[in-house]
Amino acid sequence: MEALSKGSLKMRELRRSSSLMCGPNGTQTPPYFSRWEAMVMFKVSRVTTSPFDGQKPGTSGLRKKVKVFKQQNYLHNFVQSTFNALSQDKIRGMTLVVSGDGRYFSKDAIQIIIKMAAANGVRSVWVGQNGLLSTPAVSAVIRERVGKDGTKASGAFILTASHNPGGPNEDFGIKYNMENGGPAQEAITDKIYENTKSIKEYIIAEDLPDVDISAIGITNFTGPEGQFDVEVFDSAFDYVKLMKSIFDFQSIQKLLSSPKFTFCYDALHGVGGAYAKRIFVEELGAQESSLLNCVPKEDFGGGHPDPNLTYAKELVACMGLGKSDAKNEPPEFGAASDGDADRNMILGKRFFVTPSDSVAIIAANAVDAIPYFSAGLKGVARSMPTSAALDVVAKHLNLKFFEVPTGWKFFGNLMDAGLCSICGEESFGTGSDHIREKDGIWAVLAWLSILAYENKENLGGAKLVTVEEIVRNHWATYGRHYYTRYDYENVDAGAAKELMAYLVKLQSSLPEVNKIIKGIHSDVSNVAKADEFEYKDPVDGSISKHQGIRYMFEDGSRLIFRLSGTGSEGATIRVYIEQYEKDSSKTGRDSQEALGPLVEVALKLSKMQEFTGRSAPTVIT
Repeated sequence: MEALSKGSLKMRELRRSSSLMCGPNGTQTPPYFSRWEAMVMFKVSRVTTSPFDGQKPGTSGLRKKVKVFKQQNYLHNFVQSTFNALSQDKIRGMTLVVSGDGRYFSKDAIQIIIKMAAANGVRSVWVGQNGLLSTPAVSAVIRERVGKDGTKASGAFILTASHNPGGPNEDFGIKYNMENGGPAQEAITDKIYENTKSIKEYIIAEDLPDVDISAIGITNFTGPEGQFDVEVFDSAFDYVKLMKSIFDFQSIQKLLSSPKFTFCYDALHGVGGAYAKRIFVEELGAQESSLLNCVPKEDFGGGHPDPNLTYAKELVACMGLGKSDAKNEPPEFGAASDGDADRNMILGKRFFVTPSDSVAIIAANAVDAIPYFSAGLKGVARSMPTSAALDVVAKHLNLKFFEVPTGWKFFGNLMDAGLCSICGEESFGTGSDHIREKDGIWAVLAWLSILAYENKENLGGAKLVTVEEIVRNHWATYGRHYYTRYDYENVDAGAAKELMAYLVKLQSSLPEVNKIIKGIHSDVSNVAKADEFEYKDPVDGSISKHQGIRYMFEDGSRLIFRLSGTGSEGATIRVYIEQYEKDSSKTGRDSQEALGPLVEVALKLSKMQEFTGRSAPTVIT
């Protein structure tokens, strides 16, 4: 046998075929992948290290600047701390998924994690081709994919900072998902954090050669505990198959083929682009010209991959919502997803659908429009800051309803217990129990399904039912929740904590609060209740405290103040302002006009400018 130098790899091809095969009844099965046998035996090394401060995972893992992650041993420490937080029974012989949104540093991180997985006793690692898998696709792969040897994955490292910018000077992130496909519960993330504070060594197969993650195939290695495989697979196959089992693709295809219906999807150069052509063009027949920014890039094309009215500038202009009139007639339907394709934004022609309204409308129409829900909904849930639009639908349809803290893991518990079918959060996240993550492309398909259902008898008519008409009809039935969110990003962390402490202290005297409010705007309702949101999980009994500061008014209005855990540095203060209007004659008011008094109350009551020095928010949604 030819000797191998460290870092090189001589391989013998055993089988190669990349065509789709037909299984029973003509169903497609995944490709027969190239199989490579590695003529190498790797060794396991124990490397001395010391802790780094601040490796506490937030609601969506650990997010820092790339330069922080590139420090020697920084990523290694976090990965080893995660392995140490899991039981040895789970790690030994497990199949692990490692992929992400393709942002800068991902390819380097994947090779590091593969080598550490091999050393820690993992049996095989699955990697999406080119290291690309959307966060919802990772969840789907864990739950649905079966390997050639009959194995299933039982965990995943997802390399993403979600909607945060990417590039050498921007953000990177990593989080661990469990065997249900959802984010690790707090009991695990707390263990990970404790481990990062005391770690003394990590384990790695340093001489394991890098794997070519651009080529679909299986590479075999041999280590002290036996065989170790790395399988690079088609990133889209399993996810597309799942979507086709949920939605009526034929009805959506009929809608998209109508000359009266026009469509635009913007991936913001995120990983959603890896799925867009396969689903919207190849499966559903949309024109390829309907796709914007669908080539995934390490720096997201220099943009901010957050699907909102501030950052999705090209789509906003295309849909006629920009500051200047669109040059061409806007499409009937537009949508965007973020860097890892778990968030979404839905737009109609010159019309924005708030995320809070979106989840409520999907829930109200799901049974009729989406085959997956034809037998009925088990229940619905929303995050606490999300508007109460979903509450009204749940009450009207007599559905179980849950209000949870921010963080998809709370929805996952409800879904695993069979209590929830559809859920959403105001930060542009919507999903269902088909996986255990929010799902941007699923939300787009849900809206296309509703449009297809509403127009099923109308495709040959003079005019299609529009997104705006669907939303306004919903308001006429359920009332309207005027709603906005102000984000103050990268605020000094100390100042942010002082502001929150001040708001908690104010709650001790509601008469004093109401006196202040009347001095700001005399026509604003009185505060009836104020608290810090605390959640007791009905499934496992766990308690989550300090989840946001709430001021609830007598007329159903709400002000909520919350520190976000999704930034990579500083603090992000989020202010949520909501007013409910059930009089159908008043649901057509301009949102800024309707919310103006409450916005002024929120900013003056919290002394936002005094504490933060900010005269305006970074983003308004």
